[in-house]
Amino acid sequence: MASKIIQSPVLLASLAAGAVLTLVGCSTLMSANRPPAPQTAAEAEGRQIFRYDTFGDEQLWTDKLRMAEIVDRKVTPLQALGLGLKVDMDKLNFGSFILHNPLGASGTRELLREDAVVGLKATFDNEGRVQRIGVTCALCHSTVDDAMLPGIGHRLDGWPNHTLNVGAVIALSPVLTPQQRAVYNSWGKGRYDPRYNFDGKNTPLEIPPAYGLADVKNETYTAEGPISYWNAYVAVTQMGGHGDFSDPRLGIDIHQTPDLVTAKLAPLRAYQHGIPAPVAGRASASAAAAHGQAVFATDCQSCHVGGNGTDNNAGILHQPSETGMDGAYAARTAVKAYRTTPLRGLRFHAPYFHDGSAATLSNVVDHYDRVRHLQLSARDKHDLVEYLKTL
Repeated sequence: MASKIIQSPVLLASLAAGAVLTLVGCSTLMSANRPPAPQTAAEAEGRQIFRYDTFGDEQLWTDKLRMAEIVDRKVTPLQALGLGLKVDMDKLNFGSFILHNPLGASGTRELLREDAVVGLKATFDNEGRVQRIGVTCALCHSTVDDAMLPGIGHRLDGWPNHTLNVGAVIALSPVLTPQQRAVYNSWGKGRYDPRYNFDGKNTPLEIPPAYGLADVKNETYTAEGPISYWNAYVAVTQMGGHGDFSDPRLGIDIHQTPDLVTAKLAPLRAYQHGIPAPVAGRASASAAAAHGQAVFATDCQSCHVGGNGTDNNAGILHQPSETGMDGAYAARTAVKAYRTTPLRGLRFHAPYFHDGSAATLSNVVDHYDRVRHLQLSARDKHDLVEYLKTL
């Protein structure tokens, strides 16, 4: 069956054309919000780091988890797309990809050779097999606009990949115990637990956007530090990079020579600070949105303050009970509380809250109406959602 499909360019063209026609409406707005080109040398260096630097984390993904052999022998392009991995169409050599059996593992190897798989970096032996593989920041914090096919399009750096099943990817490793594999497979799409490897508990978080950070003081849900703190934490303790990270509050003190992380934090931050939040593309002057903005000013703006939409820039944190949030994750962190999440490109990154417990903006409004006893009318709720869609 595979060979028949490969030998039928008409069928492949038809499938591609149908998918493009289906997706063109929903991808147009995403494409219009592609991040601008870097404006400085530091931003350009940071983009290269963000997209392609593994920080030496092959020591985890290849040496410990043995993912190179799994990818080389077993993972087909369709399986990779099914796991939520994305393909950068601007790197894709479609003719070469077709010649390398797009329905087999050799097709995946070809995509990796072209640096077309977003967030994965591979090297090859003399026989063309995947020898080593690592991950980059872009794995979780980039997606594509589906301009060619679902999962294949132009890069959208800074956008959370909410279809990526990170846990299921890790669960492919042959070295895990059944108990570990069950935990990883429980996370689901767009979720990741950045503490599990330390405390063994399991309260996965929604992957947050990495755009619109220029005016945000602390990047994490619990405000443990600024963006370079989080980049270092993730690079060393989660991605498995070869570098240094220390936080006495968490009992973490990791030092590795050479340090392949610390010198890259400044340009990485420069690039991330240069990624603007997407423009919503809706008429903010509508009557409903205008009324919603007035509701927001009365009932939401005490916490979602200023242009960045968070009172955490003033050092304010909130106990879980104050906002009706599940406190299980906060209890595992250094500060035991949550920051007010910045409001940036809201319509593009559902679900909401740190644990994804609000599927829609309407769910967010309903939650706060109940917990904060706002007594909003049906019109208030509707119009507030319309305003939130413009942010």
